[in-house]
Amino acid sequence: MGPAGASQQHSPAHTDAVTSVAALKPDLCVSGGRDKSVAVSNWRSGAALRRFIGHEREVTKVTSALDSSRVFSASRDKTVMMWELHGTAGPSQHFPGHDLVVTGLAVSPDASQLCTGSRDNTVCKWDTETGECLGRAAISRNLVTHLCWVPGEPYVIQTSEDKTTRVWDSRGLQVAHTFPAKQHIQTCCDVSQDGRYCLSSSSGSAGHGAEATLWDLRQTRGRVCEYKGHFQTTTSCVFLPRGPTLAPSIATSSSDSTVKVWDQDTAACLATLCLEGSGPLASLAACDSSTLLCASSNSGIHVLRVRGSTELALEEVAAF
Repeated sequence: MGPAGASQQHSPAHTDAVTSVAALKPDLCVSGGRDKSVAVSNWRSGAALRRFIGHEREVTKVTSALDSSRVFSASRDKTVMMWELHGTAGPSQHFPGHDLVVTGLAVSPDASQLCTGSRDNTVCKWDTETGECLGRAAISRNLVTHLCWVPGEPYVIQTSEDKTTRVWDSRGLQVAHTFPAKQHIQTCCDVSQDGRYCLSSSSGSAGHGAEATLWDLRQTRGRVCEYKGHFQTTTSCVFLPRGPTLAPSIATSSSDSTVKVWDQDTAACLATLCLEGSGPLASLAACDSSTLLCASSNSGIHVLRVRGSTELALEEVAAF
């Protein structure tokens, strides 16, 4: 990665703003961008391994099943596509059916099913093998912003422009629980590896809103705490994998060009990094307990390292 304090600049994975990034296997990541492409890269070396072309408009979300060789992408062209890591350059499956931009994308742990959400107020469930739509649920004013699947469970978390976070039961595609509405649009969500908690992040401006919220999925089904400190919309929120020294922690990115790491339990901000000139930050991915990837509008994908145990530091080690 090069000496401490020096960030390595690799060839960019995308030619325009990067909208979404997700971890893939130990050293790989998948990303999507305004250039309509889906890229698979090695984040340690910055090397681009695959580039998938097929969407007609900006890619909005990318994801993969854990340790799967399949990646999925959603787009402003209203479709979702599935790509084989070791297959042809074209998509191996299409999922058309939404009426507006697809903004939510979550794959089941066994990769057999896909949930998608859109600004068209619907959430859909798909068979990844056949491409068949297995269900469609519409809720008035539910402009979907993000989806994530609860590990080992049939539940999917969904954030919305109606300021709520919902828990869907994927089996019948019905809402199992709705958390109390927040003051602002909920932009993103993530679930802890043990399935006990979920996070949602809020839009905001001039220091109002822009918090992340921790919710209890199992017992109280209520709000646990809030993480406040971003000046503008919090665009992404992720649980950090447990490390040997790190207390349970979460990370957030914001339109204010900063990434913050927080103590999950006390809500104390442990570290802040400002990525100067990067523009609004769009998406975070946790690769391991000390590595974060951050997708930016102006400067590609940043590789961030979390260092230290008592005094935490967050530093940029590379960009591509």
